[in-house]
Amino acid sequence: MIRVLLVDDQPLLRSGFRALLEAEDDITVVAEAADGRQGVDLARMHRPDLALVDIQMPVMDGIETTRRIAADPALAGVRVVILTNYGDDEHVFQALRAGAAGFLVKDITPDDFLHSVRVAARGDALLAPSITRRLISHYVNEPPGGGANRFVAELTNREREAVVLVARGLSNGEIATRMVISPLTAKTHVNRAMTKLHARDRAQLVVFAYESGLLSPRTGSH
Repeated sequence: MIRVLLVDDQPLLRSGFRALLEAEDDITVVAEAADGRQGVDLARMHRPDLALVDIQMPVMDGIETTRRIAADPALAGVRVVILTNYGDDEHVFQALRAGAAGFLVKDITPDDFLHSVRVAARGDALLAPSITRRLISHYVNEPPGGGANRFVAELTNREREAVVLVARGLSNGEIATRMVISPLTAKTHVNRAMTKLHARDRAQLVVFAYESGLLSPRTGSH
């Protein structure tokens, strides 16, 4: 059972999301919050698998909410997915760096929404195509960051390759096929890279791949 926390200041939206989620046999909504501060408190109380967090809220916005959840060792198992009205939200990068596992645009179809919740719950990065395009275009205009570069040397060649493939949106199974290894070995490479890079989840590996220059946003190559 996937346990979900809803954090959004609009009651009507929360009701809609709850009705959609609870109609599924494998998903349950454990709590609802109207602002980020309440969301953090409820996350600590219920330890959900997934927190769906609106990016713009009173009292505490989605970025700070994400940062607090990600910084709490007791909430290491809680994945945060940001809900936004616009695919080009200017706070996308701040939220990813704060520890968000991904983004969903609120005009998503119900079927895609439910699929995305399951994808995020199993630990895969979740970036809507419009968000990914903005992420890539951002790095086209910025040189690789020196802070990220110093971590590249800590990765083995296979781990670097796995990070690049994660950044291209491949699942562990697809990475295994591409690298001609078993899915378990692919998962091991990804997990070791996350540990070395202090990445909370796969979404942060995507950011790292671009910030370090492992993946070129102009060519999609490394």
